[in-house]
Amino acid sequence: MKSSIIDNVKSLPPLSATIVKINQLYSDENSTVKEMANAIENDPMIVANILKIANSPLYGFGREIRNAAQAVGLFGMNMTRSIAIGNSVRKLLNVDMQPYGVTSDEFAHISSLQATFVLNWYKKIDRHKAEKLYLAAFLQETGKILIASEVIQNDEAISFASEVENSNNLAMVEKAYSNATCGEVTALVFKHWGFESDFIEMIKYSDNPSLAPHEVKEYSTALNIVKTIIPINKPFSEMSINFGLKTAKDAGYNVEFLQTTINDMLELM
Repeated sequence: MKSSIIDNVKSLPPLSATIVKINQLYSDENSTVKEMANAIENDPMIVANILKIANSPLYGFGREIRNAAQAVGLFGMNMTRSIAIGNSVRKLLNVDMQPYGVTSDEFAHISSLQATFVLNWYKKIDRHKAEKLYLAAFLQETGKILIASEVIQNDEAISFASEVENSNNLAMVEKAYSNATCGEVTALVFKHWGFESDFIEMIKYSDNPSLAPHEVKEYSTALNIVKTIIPINKPFSEMSINFGLKTAKDAGYNVEFLQTTINDMLELM
């Protein structure tokens, strides 16, 4: 990894007081949904983002969600935490995704798609693992923000964007320009912010799950399949879907569960 990226990670400001409070509540088994709702109500941007996601067709709640308490009650504490952290991280990092050929809103949408996809897919396998994967899928592309910034600073945005547009392996392109994959940069970011080690490890190896430690290999593999099917440059393209299905089959997954999830997501888009 380039020293400039490492330096940029080290200089990142701390997470907001709201996110610190949310993490404390999430870690406290005696905390309540009401306390979580009260915590996020202090940040209008987080509330707006949670309500926007809650009212999207991807979740199909069937009625308009009007306030934070409703949203937290429906999402639960884990998913609420994930959405809040994702929103805050993108705000902190001042997103400019031009080198990847998407806007900041499109980048946020793809992150949400990846999280929703892994939740819907893994609920068919193991609900506890699904909820654990949701946060990782929602945040696993965070490193792309720092890689994009590095590319822009080095005046390589045009060549990088050209390679991204035509690539079926974004990790390889990222490695060539920054000497690190998105997963590796993302892991460094969340290590800097003091997140739990298994969360960091599953993202770190998401671009190369074969190298992952045994205890997180399944999670890293699942994240890899999700980003293969929904890459930032070709989400849900025929080629991306075929690559993802093959990767899942090779890893021993029930491909029917995955195909059903793909079909269901495509119907909502």
